[in-house]
Amino acid sequence: MTIAQGDQIPDVKLTKAGPEGNEPVQTADFFKGRKVALFSVPGAFTPTCSAKHLPGFVEKAADLKAKGIDEVACTAVNDAFVMGAWAARDGGADVTMLADGNGDFAQALGLTMDGSGFGMGQRGSRWSMVVNDGVVEQLNVEGPGEFKVSSAEYMLDQL
Repeated sequence: MTIAQGDQIPDVKLTKAGPEGNEPVQTADFFKGRKVALFSVPGAFTPTCSAKHLPGFVEKAADLKAKGIDEVACTAVNDAFVMGAWAARDGGADVTMLADGNGDFAQALGLTMDGSGFGMGQRGSRWSMVVNDGVVEQLNVEGPGEFKVSSAEYMLDQL
């Protein structure tokens, strides 16, 4: 079943990629008591993800925070080392990288895609959401191959 607005975020362990190394993060703790703009990409370093999706949230992080967002975070079914390298190349201090190495979070959300045709296996699909104290307040899921409703600009218009 796919997560919906009003649902509680499932409690899953992710890995936060950071300059001081990787650290385990429980989603229940990460989202508790704050408002988070979270977006998912099919894969770090992939064309749309690197050219548009991540850069849009890096560029608009301050605008999102001005509208009440406490933290901006990106998740992908990649390991924390890949997410850390991607952050170093294309990210910034304003976007937290959350690795979903085994795809447990994507599966728990019901937001997966099959990238086998591209040699990528099972991945998280492209989406964005606003999570307020662990509850999904907004959810924007893209259709296959699209990049419209999960952008930072679209989210800003919703806030």
